[in-house]
Amino acid sequence: MSEAAQHIVTADAPRLDQYLAGLLSGQSRSQVHRLIVDGHVRLNDAPARAATKLHAGDRLSWEVPATAPSRLEAESMDLRVLYEDEDLVVIDKPAGLVVHPGPGHSTGTLVHGLLGRGPGWSTIGGVERPGIVHRLDRDTSGLIVVARNDQAHRELARQLQERVMTRRYRAIVVGEVADQAARIEAAIARDPKNRQRMAVVAGGREATTEFRRLAVADGHSLLAVTLGTGRTHQIRVHLAYIHHPVLGDPVYGRRSLLIARPALHAEALTLRHPRTGKAITWESRPPDDFELAWNSLSQRKMR
Repeated sequence: MSEAAQHIVTADAPRLDQYLAGLLSGQSRSQVHRLIVDGHVRLNDAPARAATKLHAGDRLSWEVPATAPSRLEAESMDLRVLYEDEDLVVIDKPAGLVVHPGPGHSTGTLVHGLLGRGPGWSTIGGVERPGIVHRLDRDTSGLIVVARNDQAHRELARQLQERVMTRRYRAIVVGEVADQAARIEAAIARDPKNRQRMAVVAGGREATTEFRRLAVADGHSLLAVTLGTGRTHQIRVHLAYIHHPVLGDPVYGRRSLLIARPALHAEALTLRHPRTGKAITWESRPPDDFELAWNSLSQRKMR
C-alpha cells in the first residue's frame, strides 16, 4: 500500500525539495525529487515544483507509492571486488560496464551482477538501482561503493552530500595544462542546445572540480582530479570548459586513436565506514588501455 501524509510548513524555506527531504527521513534526496516530478507531492492543493520557495502556513501533502517488486534478474558476472562486508561493497568497475538499468541497457549492468552475488542490497535507490549510492559513466573505469542495507546507504549518501567521502580520478587531457593545480567552479545543467549533453550553464547546479597536473607529454597532460560535487559528466564537462577535454571523449572533445573511450579512471575512494566510523581508502591502478595511451604519448616526446 502507498503511504500518504500532510504537513503544515512551520517556517519559510528556500526550496520545497530540501524541506521535504528533511521530513522524509527514509527517502534519499533523489527519491524525494522523483516523488515531486512524478506528481506525488502537492503544495496548497496544487502540483508542487521542486524549487518552489515555501512560506510558513503552506500546506504540503504527499503520497509515497508502494515499492513495486523488482523484475531484474540476477546474472553471473566476474566482478573485481576490493572489499565486502555486511554494510558495503567496493568494486573496481571495468570500462564499458553500465552501472544500472536504463534505456537500451535492460541486462548486463553492474546491478544485475550485484544481484548475482545474492540478495541483501539497500532499497533506497529503488528497485532498478538496489545498493547504488553513486555512479560512474559507462566508459569510466574504477572504484564505486555499493550499500548492503538502507542504514549504510543513508550514511554514505550523507557523506557524499557533505563531502566527507572523497573521490580522486586520473585523467589524460588534450593540451599542456599551464596550471600546476587549479579549482574549477562552474554550474552544470542540461545543455539547452542538446539535451543529450551536459554543459556549463548559468543557473545550473553548483559544481566544483579540483585538479593537479602530474605530467605533460606530447601536447597532453596527466591530471589527478578530485570531485567536490558529483554532477553528471562533471569532470568531462569542466575539463572541456577550460579547453582541455578528456582524451578520447566523443561527446565533449573528440575520438582518439590512442584510446577507444574517455581516458578517465576513478583511482581512489575514501570514506568513513557507516557502522564503525573508521576512515578507509581504496586505490586502483588505471587499466591497460589508459596506461598504453599515456605511455605512447610519453614515448613520442622522447623521440
